[in-house]
Order: sequence, then C-alpha cells, then structure tokens
Amino acid sequence: MPKNNRLEQQRAEKREKILKAAVRIFAEKGFYNTRIAEIARDAGVADGTIYLYFKNKDDILITVFEESVADILASFREKLQGLDNPVDKLKAFIRLHLNIVKSDPDLASVLQLELRQSNKFIKEYTGHSFTDYLFFIREIIEEGQQKRLFRDDLQIGLIKRVLFGALDEISTYWVMQRDKEFDVERNVEQVSSLFLHGLLHRHAGVPAQGTNAKES
Repeated sequence: MPKNNRLEQQRAEKREKILKAAVRIFAEKGFYNTRIAEIARDAGVADGTIYLYFKNKDDILITVFEESVADILASFREKLQGLDNPVDKLKAFIRLHLNIVKSDPDLASVLQLELRQSNKFIKEYTGHSFTDYLFFIREIIEEGQQKRLFRDDLQIGLIKRVLFGALDEISTYWVMQRDKEFDVERNVEQVSSLFLHGLLHRHAGVPAQGTNAKES
C-alpha cells in the first residue's frame, strides 16, 4: 500500500475511534458532563489529537449525528430494496427505526437525548442526513399514492413529519426507560395500523390489529 494511502487509512481509523468513544462517553455521562479528555482517553489518543479532527465537543456530536443517520439510512434502503408493496415498505421502515433503540442503545441515547443538549445543533444544524431521512419516508408515501394504495389528498410534507415525530417520541420514551423491556413488534403493528388506516384508500384495506393495548 502506498505511504499516502496508508496514512489516510490510519487517519480514518483514528477518527472512527474518536467518534465511537464519543458515543460511549456521551451515553454514559451526558453531553454536558463529558470532557474532551475523557473521549481522548477512551479512544486511546492524546487530548490534542481530537482537535486535529474536530473543532470542539459540539462538532463531534453533530458529526456523530450526521454520519450515523447517513449510515442508518443506507442500511434501511438496502433492506427495503426487495419490497415492492409500499405498505410493506412502510411497516418495515417503522420496524427498522424502532429497532435502533434495541440494537444500539448508546447511539440511541445520543441521538434521542444528548443531541438536544447542544444549542449549536438546535440553532445551526445544516447537514443533509436528516433531510434525506425524511425524504426517504416521502418516497415511500409517494410510491403508495402512485400505486393508488395511499390517499392522494394528503400533504406528504405533513405526513412524513407526523410519522417521524411519532417514531421519535416512542424511541425517546424507550431510551428514558432503559430498565423496561419493550415489545418492538407489537409497537410496529400498532403504529402501522394507526398510520396506515389514515393513509389508505378505502378500497385498499389492511387487516385490523388488536385493541386494548397498554401504553408503551
């Protein structure tokens, strides 16, 4: 391997170590209580090395969000690629989103709780990953409208935010209740049923799900 390529690979690996360490420490101690030195120690690098890659702690947090959401979205697209029915795609999307809390609790804690502690993120975020994530929901809804499965009198911009808002709130609740065990599949069925019965044309129909559900 040429020297320049090897150095670039080493830099990329060190940067990745810093980001993974940041997720662990942010999840454990909280964004405000975390010091750069703690991230450096967990990543196995010198304190000053952090600043070769990131401007400050907010920059690390925003980078974690931007790159994690991009990776999650790429994974979702790959997993939904073989589904032709928009109803199945929407249910699969809901399932994948809610499973993030179970599959990576530390990352879920950072995305759902710690991110909201950064004023810089709230006021200045200009990344593309979140927009792309919402656009993916839009694509599914548009496909459902084109196939005459979903109503065409609904504002897609509103619907995609309603769905994301519901999933975001459920995920946040789960993260805050770490000691409780949640039935992902049960929640997928109930959210899907609630959402799809508002989206579907009357002629399309979906099987009704059970009622008498407890809050989860």
